[in-house]
Amino acid sequence: MTTITATPDQATAGPKPLTEGKQSIGVLIGLWFFVVVPFLAVLAAIPVAVVGGWLSWTDASIALVLYVVSGLGITVGFHRYFTHGSFKAKRWLRVTLAVAGSFAIEGNVIQWVADHRRHHAFSDVEGDPHSPWRFGGGMWGLTKGLFFAHLGWMFSRELGNRARFAPDLLADKDIRRVDKLFPVLVTISVLAPALVGGLVTWSWQGALTALFWGALVRIAVLHHVTWSINSVCHVYGERPFEVRQGDKAANFWPLAILSFGESWHNLHHADPTCARHGVLKGQLDISARTIWLFEKFGWAYAVRWPKAERIAAKLVKTSA
Repeated sequence: MTTITATPDQATAGPKPLTEGKQSIGVLIGLWFFVVVPFLAVLAAIPVAVVGGWLSWTDASIALVLYVVSGLGITVGFHRYFTHGSFKAKRWLRVTLAVAGSFAIEGNVIQWVADHRRHHAFSDVEGDPHSPWRFGGGMWGLTKGLFFAHLGWMFSRELGNRARFAPDLLADKDIRRVDKLFPVLVTISVLAPALVGGLVTWSWQGALTALFWGALVRIAVLHHVTWSINSVCHVYGERPFEVRQGDKAANFWPLAILSFGESWHNLHHADPTCARHGVLKGQLDISARTIWLFEKFGWAYAVRWPKAERIAAKLVKTSA
């Protein structure tokens, strides 16, 4: 990959190194567990639901609610708010978004933000922690690269330097507290569905099926949708907006609903701080609508909505 020089506004100015060491053995063990076990649950989901009849409206409701809460915690909270500052939020909403994003079990908030800011500073060039173009553009290189960008990078990654990429969050005592409570929030995210399912149905079977659907299957689906933004959305799709040289971010419409609008990835890389990613006609962006609701209730303010002239200026120029 080609090396570029990052600009100060990409949060890379200063002498601090890009990374701060590898993950601990404990984190790697947890990573293996939360990648493999939920994935096996997804493979078993269809026969369990169809043959075993182990899918009730209670299970589906619990899974859907937690998918939306944790998914928007990632897209609205970890991504658009904490990473890119697309809007400002009242203190209670700031903490709520950090907690909701932690329920997705994609890592603690400060490290997630540090890694993602590093990704934007070096998107698809040397320094990007998870570019699918790392091994070249041939069939084998892209196959290997897609797997690496999707989940392989997490097992061998050098942690993004939090002091360099996320000093604002390190200085925030509320976010530091949520960050340290990540193991507790993971436990709640996994066990809460079983507790609710058991109380609603007043049975052990209700607790087990809610654990299966509301925890394992929900976690796996959300993980792979999120990881697809790193992999699929940097290889396949449309690129109507101009991005920095080397950046391959693209729009992949099939993931728009499941990703709450994150798969309109090309505009996001063209204008990272914009609160809306789906800016063209017909591009549904649930995360942007959620931010809009927060703004209407007075919980969010100073929202960086797209401006027509700015969007027009970023469109790829085509010859007549």
